[in-house]
Amino acid sequence: MSPPPALPFTRRNWILFLVGLAVIALGYVLLRIPPVDGFLSLTAAPILLVAGYCVILPAAILVRHRGNGGGERRS
Repeated sequence: MSPPPALPFTRRNWILFLVGLAVIALGYVLLRIPPVDGFLSLTAAPILLVAGYCVILPAAILVRHRGNGGGERRS
């Protein structure tokens, strides 16, 4: 029986994922603040939601640990 494979996500991935969820939650909270045509609900909330969904969460999935090589190839 072979050992189970290691998880591909590191601590950095999980921290980015939690930050992304916090940014998205803050965006939805700001969306509910009256007045509806105010700065927070009309401008800041959509920016936070787009940043959370389109930047931070994908970064949390795609960021990888570089290891010792620093990205250099050796022949």
